[in-house]
Amino acid sequence: MISRIEGELVEVDDTRAHVRCAGLVYEVMIPAADRGRMSTAVGEVVVLHTLHVLEGTAQGTSFRPRLLGFATQSDRAFFELFTTVKGIGTRKALRVMELPVGRIALAVAEGDIALLKSLPEVGKRTAETIIMELKEKVAPFADPGATGGTEGEVVHDAVAAFAQEAIAVLLQLGEPRVRAEELIDRATRADRSIDTADGLVTAALRLKQVS
Repeated sequence: MISRIEGELVEVDDTRAHVRCAGLVYEVMIPAADRGRMSTAVGEVVVLHTLHVLEGTAQGTSFRPRLLGFATQSDRAFFELFTTVKGIGTRKALRVMELPVGRIALAVAEGDIALLKSLPEVGKRTAETIIMELKEKVAPFADPGATGGTEGEVVHDAVAAFAQEAIAVLLQLGEPRVRAEELIDRATRADRSIDTADGLVTAALRLKQVS
């Protein structure tokens, strides 16, 4: 089993990172929360803690090997726990993990259905199932200080209300949550004098055009 991969990050798309190791390029599926961070690391050496899984085809007659990559061993362990929930398979779990593991785990521990429902493909029933099955198991992963992202991302409860409003506008415009948070964070750090939601949205869209 491949448990760790280290090499040059050559490309990142919506769901995968491509890592060059000793002349080979490995396609590694990554959680949604890691896309923004990794997209800024193209050309650098990265380390991913991996799982090697077999994915069934639509007909169910054959299986394809897939590598899944995580920033830390803890993230990988949480993913393994998360996929024990009924109805949450490999690909869905990677899409659902749009926020840092510490924040998702904290929401599960606190029974925060509203936050879980804000994640992709999670409705009320799925949120309730996640809480029911994992509430007593997520303590090692829950981070009481995890109210947003990792360094370089927006920390929701710490930002001003207008920044949260700006994120909501970008979500309405079709931006994925992680991308919206990244753009608003970059806009905030680039010009700390901006103090309105409209100003942040304008700055974020300008950054999007040049990125």
